[in-house]
Amino acid sequence: MKAAVFVEPGKVEIHDVPKPIIDGDNQAIIRVVRASVCGSDLWWYRGIAKRQANSLVGHEAIGVVESVSDDVDQIKPGDFVIVPFTHGCGHCVACLNGFEGNCLNQKPGTNGGYQAEFMKYEPANSGLVKIPGTPADYTDDQLASLQTLSDVMATGFHAAKSAEVKEGDTVAVIGDGAVGLCGVIGAKLLGAEKIILLSHHEDRAALGREFGATDIVATKGDQTVQDVLALTKENAGADAVLECVGATSAIDQAGQIACPGAVIGRVGVPQTEPKSNQLFWKNVGLRGGIASVTTYDRAILLDAVLKGKIHPGEVFTKRFSLDEIQQAYEAMDKREAIKSLIMVSE
Repeated sequence: MKAAVFVEPGKVEIHDVPKPIIDGDNQAIIRVVRASVCGSDLWWYRGIAKRQANSLVGHEAIGVVESVSDDVDQIKPGDFVIVPFTHGCGHCVACLNGFEGNCLNQKPGTNGGYQAEFMKYEPANSGLVKIPGTPADYTDDQLASLQTLSDVMATGFHAAKSAEVKEGDTVAVIGDGAVGLCGVIGAKLLGAEKIILLSHHEDRAALGREFGATDIVATKGDQTVQDVLALTKENAGADAVLECVGATSAIDQAGQIACPGAVIGRVGVPQTEPKSNQLFWKNVGLRGGIASVTTYDRAILLDAVLKGKIHPGEVFTKRFSLDEIQQAYEAMDKREAIKSLIMVSE
């Protein structure tokens, strides 16, 4: 089968590799319909993070179940499913607390190989999310939105949940990439009244407005802070801040635009933890991490997509075949695409 393989920084190729097989409990083999490139994939693509040469890549997909191990009873061959990047067992303390991204029973080496014609996923019973019907029942745009539920939409929503966004809140979103834009959707779903998106790119700002942003702040540096504060009650700052970049400077900025008692929800993986004490002096909370994909999809996000309430698939601004995987990565790397969608099969 065809699968995307990391060769070296800046180079991804399609290789012919053995098709995965069932070789343990709680497993499913899935024919991939759609995959995508994540911003975190660019870490190893750019050589910032190390990755083993010739390793399979990708961690976002939707597809059709081809086979399952004998013990699997929650899904069956033919089911159309979201394949989360998380692998929650459903019964450890982390999963029971709603944080399956931190599952204590995840097996090493399970999070990869989604950019391929077929992939293996475990634990199939607890992790996979069933989509009604078959891929043929959905339009191409709907499939794109369903694809976001494997990671980016759930991650943006996690930022909003971590920030404890509630009805009537003023929310600031730092980061106008796919995660930040999905964070705008998440804040709106949770009832935010004012959503301020920090964006320096007209196309991303326009999409942010379409998703629910009420205000755009396009300035930089100290002026950004002043412009955000001017949009809040008594210039005190946002009730919640979504940090969707991961840079230490972004967390520091989040602290500056948060009102006393606010919570910063972060989903950008931090380069280093911030050293500033400003969060303490303002009673500002900082929380977040790996998204709870299965939980959010089942509770709210899948239904929201199926009912046409949200359209997160619009973050995919370029589409590629699996054979064009190098171009898909290049488009993300050069910021020619907000997010690259991989059309694997129908």
